[in-house]
Amino acid sequence: RPVRVEQVEDHRLDRESYTVSEETAAQLNRARREGRRVVAVGTTTVRTLEDCFGRSGKGWLEPGTAEADLFIYPGYQFQVVGSLLTNFHLPQSTLLMLVCAFAGKQAVLEAYQHAAREKYRFYSYGDCMFVE
Repeated sequence: RPVRVEQVEDHRLDRESYTVSEETAAQLNRARREGRRVVAVGTTTVRTLEDCFGRSGKGWLEPGTAEADLFIYPGYQFQVVGSLLTNFHLPQSTLLMLVCAFAGKQAVLEAYQHAAREKYRFYSYGDCMFVE
């Protein structure tokens, strides 16, 4: 949903249900312990992993089912995700804010300018980008 408030902190994001299996949590926790990068495919995955980590309060991901109410925008400190594969999102969207929080506003704007010049496809069925 587009952000239509003056202060980004006043925007309310819809909750998203997720489930992290025991196997997935164990693999992600092992990767983090070993210093390996966690690559998220899609913004929903980013939100899920960051919410799951923050919800545990223990410094690792715990398996289970929950609803992510985490709003990620510039200034957010990522705890789990090291890279992101995502498509090009709509202007003024919370998804674009998440990508800017991850890669930096200037880098994202430059990527979008390049994509527009080269006629990349945008939105849900468009081209994607890999950001780290």
